[in-house]
Amino acid sequence: MEIESLFLFNSPLFFFTLLFFSIYFFAIFIIFKNWNSSSKYEASSCFISLFHGTPAVFLALKSLLLLQQEEENFFKFSAKNTSFQDLVLEFSISYFIVDLTHYIIFIPNDILFKAHHLVTLYVLFSCRFIIHHGAVSILVFLLLAEITSPCQNTWSLARYKSLDLPIANRYYEFLSPIFLSFYSFVRGILGPFFAFKIGVFFINGGGNGFIPLWGLVSWSIVTVATIGISILWVFNQWVSLFRRRRAHNNVFKKVS
Repeated sequence: MEIESLFLFNSPLFFFTLLFFSIYFFAIFIIFKNWNSSSKYEASSCFISLFHGTPAVFLALKSLLLLQQEEENFFKFSAKNTSFQDLVLEFSISYFIVDLTHYIIFIPNDILFKAHHLVTLYVLFSCRFIIHHGAVSILVFLLLAEITSPCQNTWSLARYKSLDLPIANRYYEFLSPIFLSFYSFVRGILGPFFAFKIGVFFINGGGNGFIPLWGLVSWSIVTVATIGISILWVFNQWVSLFRRRRAHNNVFKKVS
């Protein structure tokens, strides 16, 4: 295992990071300049997430489909990273660097999100620059994590303005059950299923010594923890939705 030197200015990581910072500042000073200070920064975080999530899904999917041309490596979760997979990893690393910076500066009390971004960066960075193997398994989870991004971020943007704009509130309430159902399926069913399949692969010796034990253990802990936190988060959102609907129904009954 060789730790790769990172020549900052020659790396796509540098340019991707500049790109996401540019998008972030464009959102703050142009797109959401008239929003109040608290929601402006959160909306800008959603904005860069939109620019990361959908491209990341297609890039991850393309990197996996390309392996069909190499049958011996197709869904071999410990296979050596391809150059295209490394590019996808750096694309996502740059996004998480920018969004983590956002949380550190503007939302310092959100410990959960900062911890999530830190451990995600650890997995992506170690896979890309230290271990050089296992990108297939990492990109499967990246695809699952980001496939809900367009729905989640538009839902979040509507939520931020739901108290100010009736149309935003209507969209938020309309989208909530659709988004939460989709998120529950992806994070509550597909996520654990692939975690189990990949776990069985490595338990049966699929790592072949390419991925060190510390990598397998730490990646497994991060994966299980993030899936558990996602399930807990969406459960709380369902509870909140049912409470809002019940309160709305009670008000409607009183009025009628």
